[in-house]
Amino acid sequence: MSGAAQTWRQFGDGPLSRITSRVYILLVVEMLLLLTTVPALLPLLVLGRDPSNLPLAALLLVPVGPALSAALYALRHQRTDLTDLHPAALFWRGYRANATGVLRIWVPTLLWLTVLAVNLAYRGAVGLPGWWAVPLVLIAVFVTLGAANALVITSLFDFRTRDVLRLAAHFLVRTPGVSVGNALLLAAAAGITAVFSEAVLMLLASIAVLAYLRIGDPMIHLIRKEFTR
Repeated sequence: MSGAAQTWRQFGDGPLSRITSRVYILLVVEMLLLLTTVPALLPLLVLGRDPSNLPLAALLLVPVGPALSAALYALRHQRTDLTDLHPAALFWRGYRANATGVLRIWVPTLLWLTVLAVNLAYRGAVGLPGWWAVPLVLIAVFVTLGAANALVITSLFDFRTRDVLRLAAHFLVRTPGVSVGNALLLAAAAGITAVFSEAVLMLLASIAVLAYLRIGDPMIHLIRKEFTR
C-alpha cells in the first residue's frame, strides 16, 4: 500500500502532472469567472462605444470585481498536486469571504473612473480647456493602479478598507515594478479589446488573472512579511 501511495505521490508531483493540474485549475476558474460575470457583461458586448453609455458600462462591470477577487483567491491558495485539486471550492470561498470588502473598493473606483472618462469625453461641452486632459488622465491612471493593488490586498488579506487603501497607495511607490506590470497588463487587455472584442478578453480572463497575481507577488510577499503575523 505504501508503495502504491508513493507512486501516486510521485505522479502527482511530476512536471507533466503539474502542467495538467495548472491547466485544469485555469479552466475551472475561467468557467466560474464566466458564470459570475457573463450575465452582466453580455449587454456590454452589444453596447455602443458612445461616451453616453459610460455610466451603464460601469454598472455592468460591478459584478466583475468580486469575480476577479474570487479568482485571485483560488489561484493563490490552490496547490498543483493532482491529489488535492479544489479550485471551484476555493473560488466560492473567496467570493463569499471577499465580495463585500471588494465592492467597497470596486464600486467607488468605477464611479471615479466614470466621472473622469465622462469629463474627458465631454470636456469641450463643459468648457474645460484642452490641457485639462493631462491631469484627468494622470488621476485616472493613479486610481486604476491603486485599485489594482487594493483588489489584490483585499482578496488575499483581512484588513480594514481604509488600511487596504493606505497599503495600496504605499505600494504604488514601494513596488514600482508591480505598478508598471499592472499598467502593461491593462494596456494589453485594452489592446485585445480594441483589436478583437471584449469576448476574446473574457475567454482569456483566467490567464490574465494569473498574470495579475504573479505581477503582484513582490507586494504580496512584503505585506505578508511586514504587516501580518
